[in-house]
Amino acid sequence: MAILVTGGLGYIGSHTVVELLNNNFEVVIVDDLSNSERFILNNIEEITGKKPVFYPFDLKRKELLTQVFDAHKIDGCINFAAYKAVGESQERPVDYYENNLFSLINILQEFKVRNISNFIFSSSCTVYGQADEMPIDENTPLKLPESVYGKTKQMGEEILTDFAKAYHRKISLLRYFNPIGAHPTAKLGELPIGIPNNLVPYVTQTAAGIREKLNIWGDDYPTVDGTAVRDYIYVVDLAKAHVAALKRLIENKSEETTIDIYNLGTGKGSSVLEVVKAFEIANNVDVPYQICERRDGDITVAYANADKAEKELNWKSETSLEEALKTTWEWQKYLKSRNS
Repeated sequence: MAILVTGGLGYIGSHTVVELLNNNFEVVIVDDLSNSERFILNNIEEITGKKPVFYPFDLKRKELLTQVFDAHKIDGCINFAAYKAVGESQERPVDYYENNLFSLINILQEFKVRNISNFIFSSSCTVYGQADEMPIDENTPLKLPESVYGKTKQMGEEILTDFAKAYHRKISLLRYFNPIGAHPTAKLGELPIGIPNNLVPYVTQTAAGIREKLNIWGDDYPTVDGTAVRDYIYVVDLAKAHVAALKRLIENKSEETTIDIYNLGTGKGSSVLEVVKAFEIANNVDVPYQICERRDGDITVAYANADKAEKELNWKSETSLEEALKTTWEWQKYLKSRNS
């Protein structure tokens, strides 16, 4: 079966492409390289022994997307194509709405015309806003997200739900928490442009001397040490969940509308300072940091109840925080050797 993976050279997308290829799916990637690098395509081939089809263009260019669907019999899609930085989304809201929603709608137009199903959406725990109770399960009421990024994810879910109901299609909304780490080969990992928006690559770059200090956004939250708490999930575990969700959709032969929703996390929250200390211990390095003002759009605490994914997908996170943080340091060393 041929699966379209949009944003397939990005962080989570590239790891998921590897898992798809390892499970004998054919993969067609569309990625505009705005938040990824072309060498990742070669690294995917080195890891799997297979080279996916790759088209470098912006999904907002509808005519090019139509050509891809004309050239390949697409059986499903995993959509990672989105801008993803919480802070940046507050500064560039129109860009986020345009990119994250227009690209999704263009894909769905092709799905509608060609009667294709099996759509997996890369969603986020940001759709819950600041939940009233922890852990967060799939029945937790959705609030207005704190960030424009979160709003685009919530809107994306609504668009897909309406699409599935109107055309009797099968979709899966995967709400993941905070992906971290790199592939065990150290040939895939997170590639932030400029100063990282996510904690772990910022920690890693600081340890490597690329950044002078790690900025910790606020130490006055009502948490164990005053810093924000998140659920950090290893990216390879996360990638495997996408394959499990896809197989569930494909194996469901019903003609009825299917809307699967899954939280993907470890079920354990870790504070920013706990992650920093775990990184230092796991890799025997120092991470200098400074406390800054809270960042607009951030929430206080979020961690998952992922029991539904374990029950229905036979999936659960298996990699510890320390193991994941070791892989991200190996990835940083790989990047240094590659650039030297």
